[in-house]
Amino acid sequence: MSTVRTADFGTGVLSRAVGLIHTLVTVEALLLLAAAPGLAGLLLLAPDPANLPLAAVCLLPLAPALSAALYALHHRSRDLTDLHPARTYARGWRLNALPALKLWTPLLAWLTVIAFTLTHFSATGLPGWWAVLLGVIGAGSLLWGAHALVLTSLFAFRSRDTARLAAYFLFRRARATLAAASLLVLVAASTALLTEALPALLAAPLLLSLLHSSRPVIAETEEDFTA
Repeated sequence: MSTVRTADFGTGVLSRAVGLIHTLVTVEALLLLAAAPGLAGLLLLAPDPANLPLAAVCLLPLAPALSAALYALHHRSRDLTDLHPARTYARGWRLNALPALKLWTPLLAWLTVIAFTLTHFSATGLPGWWAVLLGVIGAGSLLWGAHALVLTSLFAFRSRDTARLAAYFLFRRARATLAAASLLVLVAASTALLTEALPALLAAPLLLSLLHSSRPVIAETEEDFTA
């Protein structure tokens, strides 16, 4: 007569896979729900450069939504019998909504200025290499934002300290930065070639990949910058 080891239930490979899928689906749904007001606003905007400031405003709710998703994915349980992704997401949103907005708002404002300048570049009278420089600065700002989002989602630093650490890790952890760059390229390509909705529908797996590539950043922050 066989016996069942109840202590091992929910810890096997299949159970972990089911738990991961459940967490990803739940986090994805909650992320879309939290960002829904801004995403709905984006759908109503015409693709006109004059609407860039309004688009930036619509993207503001995305910051707490992404931060809470990163928090929930980082703190997810590997045990099928102890899954609470919705509760963890809600806790991450409460903890990180304001810190994320403090970093996200100036970043969006800065990127809006760059995008507006590039879309009206012919009217500026600047030489062509300025456009390339602005593009590089914009890409660097996005990569800084990726590091800042991870740090503010998992650690309780002051906003200015998070900003400094994100800038520090841009070059200190070049592999993590390159991984974040590859994700940004993937998002941009899927948006341009397929549909704008695809990155939103795959946000949870993309954020899990960002967390995975950011492990050296997270480990060094825990070791050197936390008590």
